[in-house]
Amino acid sequence: MPKSAIVKDYMSASLVTFTPEMGVLRAINMLIKNRISGAPVVDKTGDLVGVLSEQDCLKIALTASYHGESAGRVAEYMQPIVKTVDADASMVEVATMFLQDGYRRYPVLKDNRLVGQVSRRDVLKALEALW
Repeated sequence: MPKSAIVKDYMSASLVTFTPEMGVLRAINMLIKNRISGAPVVDKTGDLVGVLSEQDCLKIALTASYHGESAGRVAEYMQPIVKTVDADASMVEVATMFLQDGYRRYPVLKDNRLVGQVSRRDVLKALEALW
């Protein structure tokens, strides 16, 4: 693998995103429909304000389906502290981050703006060149 393998060459730039005001049941439906395990949450100006994952949604889905209770908004359930990576970061560095943190994905920023998302699968694609 070339030492210049960087995030922007492997990340997904076409993202499903949520807003803090969106109903969380709608967000869950979007996760299922798009077959994804989480998505970034962006405010009206496009700034990253959190991430909503399947894990965040499990309790909500159980409560809503079993007890028939309403669920609320994405802002109530998202993780507001988000670990991100820079678009120009090394894929080897990101692989190490995945091993240390156990996350499935990281939002990718360029000049503090959300430009994509990098997943463990993206890292595997980058590292595959070593074989």
